[in-house]
Amino acid sequence: MTQAIANLELANPKALTDQEFMSLPENGNLYEYVDGELIVVANSGVEHGYLALTLGYFLTGFVRTHKLGVTCDSSTAFKMKTGNKRSPDLAFIARERLQGLKRLPKGFFDGAPDLAVEIISPNNTFEEIHNKLVEYFENGTRLVWVILPDEECVLVYHKPKPSKLLQLEDNLDGEDVIPDFSLPLLELFQELSF
Repeated sequence: MTQAIANLELANPKALTDQEFMSLPENGNLYEYVDGELIVVANSGVEHGYLALTLGYFLTGFVRTHKLGVTCDSSTAFKMKTGNKRSPDLAFIARERLQGLKRLPKGFFDGAPDLAVEIISPNNTFEEIHNKLVEYFENGTRLVWVILPDEECVLVYHKPKPSKLLQLEDNLDGEDVIPDFSLPLLELFQELSF
């Protein structure tokens, strides 16, 4: 942790403004702001990044082609009602929530994304992921995909309790959040063959 971050935390962490959060040093770390604490989101490794980018590629292509809204990466913070700033690994915001905008905000998006995607990393805890899901749904999320790379499966949530488990033979389905989007999990978890 840099000295500037340590000083922010020691001075008065509950008073970290949006501008202070946006001005944190670009030192390779991603941050979330949760319950008055600045949380450094650890680097997750190559597999995590590959899965995020692969799913993001298919999701973004579909969303843009059908003009359904926008997708965002893990560097995007969403401002919750509590003031917490959460950053899913991938996010989708429906066009209905962007009506009247010519450009996206430079700062945080108020509320949670319509779809949040979390990719489990070795350093994630069950409690941490559960707390994020609770807050996402309290702030407007309608669908969450939790990807478990080691098991090559996805947990689908419509509330902070899993609705179903998708395995390799199944498809990720955008349901009514991203209508007609479908991706075979085999496409996401395919083995490298160079």
